[in-house]
Amino acid sequence: MPREPREPADAAPSEWPGKRLGLPATGRLSVARLGRRIAALLVDQAPAYLLAFAFFRSSDGIIDGLALTLIFAAMQIVFIPTIGGSLGHRLLGMRVVAVDGGWIGLWRPIVRTVLLLLVIPAVIWDADQRGLHDKIAGTVLVRY
Repeated sequence: MPREPREPADAAPSEWPGKRLGLPATGRLSVARLGRRIAALLVDQAPAYLLAFAFFRSSDGIIDGLALTLIFAAMQIVFIPTIGGSLGHRLLGMRVVAVDGGWIGLWRPIVRTVLLLLVIPAVIWDADQRGLHDKIAGTVLVRY
């Protein structure tokens, strides 16, 4: 399982994303790359949009943005600890794991999702291609 880098020397760029975490360069358990992440986000937005369209739209067809956001957040918070990732993650062969190993718990998906909704933490990455939302939550998105 991955491990959090502890030494100051670990701050230097490594040969591949995830090496400092003890992850392989490619294949199973390697850090998921940007293309898969974006595709998973689009997959996750589709059912959230459909549910919001079905249940939270005005008479003129406009979807309630808050309802859409809350549906997306609820899906993240429920699916990450139960199936190891969102629907998009799992369909595209990824999994959210705790850096220190073990069950991801409930607090990590909540923290990760709140920061993901703020957008900025998700687009600030470290040398291991972990967004700030993953770094703060102590998680990493890996291929599975």
